[in-house]
Amino acid sequence: MAKALKLYYDLMSQPSRALWILLEKTKIPYEKCLVNLGKGEHLTEQFKEINRFQKVPCITDSKIKLAESVAIIRYLAREYTLPDHWFPAESRRQARVDEYLEWQHHNTRAACATFFQYVWLRPRLMGTAVDPKRADQYREQMEKCLDFIESEYLGHGSPYIAGDEISVADLLAACEIEQAKMAGYDPCAGRPKLTEWMARVRDATNPYYDQAHKLVYKIMPDTIPKPKL
Repeated sequence: MAKALKLYYDLMSQPSRALWILLEKTKIPYEKCLVNLGKGEHLTEQFKEINRFQKVPCITDSKIKLAESVAIIRYLAREYTLPDHWFPAESRRQARVDEYLEWQHHNTRAACATFFQYVWLRPRLMGTAVDPKRADQYREQMEKCLDFIESEYLGHGSPYIAGDEISVADLLAACEIEQAKMAGYDPCAGRPKLTEWMARVRDATNPYYDQAHKLVYKIMPDTIPKPKL
């Protein structure tokens, strides 16, 4: 019997990895629909019929087509049986998760992705030169965000971003932060709390975390400590 839920994704995409890990970990039945970003499959007219924004990740489920990872997560929490810790039903606990989900758009997501794209992705796809001064600006913006996560989200005794249990906030954050490693930046260096938290997220979601980040681990330079697989 065909699965109603379909995930369109590419594991080079940070939010794609987060959703893929979530679905694998929670055992929600779904169909995997790989969209090769490197080949431009997301830019075809065929894919535009699935997602008008022509980006991944996105889902289709029965009669709905839905884009944007945070919207998809909230939909899955409403429509499927997720363990409560991922997106809590209780108002105040959910609010803490939501606080990070809203904050990350212009912080973790924007800062890590901008640095990665400028330093690593665009030079390889478009042959653009890297201006060291601009690269430093993007790195400093990312470091400011990482330092805030270290001191504020993880600096008050909580093992996870939104409390004592892992949530979708941790999954989205960790997948974004991993991306910087491919561009030769070690986000864990000098940040002991973030280092311990990244290890907790990985341990709590393996083997799927490592499977999703297999390409990241392969591309990241040897100057950055690689996890033992």
